[in-house]
Amino acid sequence: MSEPAATKTYKAVWNGVVLAESANAVKFAGQMYFPPDSVKVKFFQDSTKHTTCPFKGTASYKTVKVKGQENKDAAWYYPEPKDAAKQIAGYYAFWKGVKVE
Repeated sequence: MSEPAATKTYKAVWNGVVLAESANAVKFAGQMYFPPDSVKVKFFQDSTKHTTCPFKGTASYKTVKVKGQENKDAAWYYPEPKDAAKQIAGYYAFWKGVKVE
């Protein structure tokens, strides 16, 4: 269900700032996931939000802060995904206006 995102370098951009950039991003269940070492953590703050997917497991969220603006819970990751999603453990995905290009 996952596939390498080819040899293209993908970026996650919000408010004019690159939040993550990688040629090793993985497309999984229709969403692009970025490896943890490609994420610029200085723009992320822990969130208390968690959601559960019966297929992937429990997701944790991060709030993105850039140029004085906050995008609440705009990034998520699975710290300990279920076996079916183990290849995205710790990888980040984005929504809420974060553009993946």
